[in-house]
Amino acid sequence: MTSAYPDRDLADVFAYIDAHRQEFIDRLVDYVRHPSISAQGVGIAETAAYIAGVIERLGMTSQIIPTAGWPMVFGERADAPGKPTALLYGHYDVQPPDPLDAWISPPFEPTIRDGRLYARGVGDNKGQHLAQILAIESLLACRGTLPCNVKLLLEGEEEIGSPQMPVFARERRDLLAADLVITSDGPVDESGRSRVLFGARGIVAFELRAHGANRDLHSGNWGGVAPNPLWTLVHLLETMKNARGEITIDGFYDRVQPLSEMERAALAQLPADEAAIKQSLGLTAFDAPHERGFTERLCAWPTLTINGLHGGYVGPKSKTVLPHKAIAKCDIRLVEAQTAAEIIERLQAHVQRHAPDVELIIHGSMDPSRTPLDSPFAAPIMRGITAAQGEEPLAVLSLGGSLPDYVFTKVLGIPAFGVPYANADQSNHAPNENLELDRFILGIKTGAAMLTCIADKR
Repeated sequence: MTSAYPDRDLADVFAYIDAHRQEFIDRLVDYVRHPSISAQGVGIAETAAYIAGVIERLGMTSQIIPTAGWPMVFGERADAPGKPTALLYGHYDVQPPDPLDAWISPPFEPTIRDGRLYARGVGDNKGQHLAQILAIESLLACRGTLPCNVKLLLEGEEEIGSPQMPVFARERRDLLAADLVITSDGPVDESGRSRVLFGARGIVAFELRAHGANRDLHSGNWGGVAPNPLWTLVHLLETMKNARGEITIDGFYDRVQPLSEMERAALAQLPADEAAIKQSLGLTAFDAPHERGFTERLCAWPTLTINGLHGGYVGPKSKTVLPHKAIAKCDIRLVEAQTAAEIIERLQAHVQRHAPDVELIIHGSMDPSRTPLDSPFAAPIMRGITAAQGEEPLAVLSLGGSLPDYVFTKVLGIPAFGVPYANADQSNHAPNENLELDRFILGIKTGAAMLTCIADKR
């Protein structure tokens, strides 16, 4: 991967980053060596202190802020009165590394193979937010000052659903005041091109539990007499989505907004080789409705997914059992302008109407987020990416997955942009998570270029 320098104003910064390549990689290795597993509480305090120290050594104010869960790490430097303030968000927590026996090298013993660094959290998200921090360091080393004002917010609970973020944002609104937010998380496009994400789908994760007798029964002696909780769930789930792919919960689509012409044009520009995707997944067709485009499905439509259906006997050969309980694990992905609260209310009403004895358990939720494609900060962000990478990024209406961007766009009222740096095959959340080192270095250059272009909105 090569980097062009079309913007001569940044040539000295890019050269500095190239000259310090090995040092920056060594520092990334040292960072990802620290476990910080939020789900298990492993290494959280130590890692928060570590990255707070890195921020403080830049000459930024740095603080570790307690919450009801794991702490936030915050940094700030205001060098440019009258210029925009960019809030750079990331998370220092990581997923559990299990299954350990699937790792080629231990997850917290960073190892370089074929130009990639393998370690838990290297792509998601330590390597990406460290690139933002090193971009600040490089600008200061070359210029002695930053072109715009910068705040850093690193969360310790992103991998467990960001439960403290909404409360923290409301309580510390003044601390987080900014003109825009940039999050570098997730992968670049499969084609290798950079992306600017203008939103993220929300989520409602839930569980349905059906109960029958107080124990499993013989299906010959009790079938047709005792209710079968698996059939109860099958019938309930059938009322939620039809064969045409339409979600049939009353009022589910009421707040889904039609795409604007600008949004449709942006979706049309996204590369999607549907035949190759089907082949790679071993599919002959996508899910219904078949007339809906691939990128439109992921960016503009909500979904209902059955993640798992459990109950009865699933071992070898036959066991003629009538199960006494059944569980369905599900999630709903939300789009603008749906809200988690509204959909949970509609879901509760649906279950009560169709299967009142089924227990509905909500495991977590997150609202969707959307920043307008014509935001005044969109052009400078794209110019910065192009200056660093020599190629214009793709504009992506919304991430198919879910991130806590709504905290910025809806709680704080700040436009939020995602600019991923990691390779598409980073294996985040899976064994052998990795980050291409060329992309890490390019991410540092991209961060420096975006801050420079944001300063003048040029």
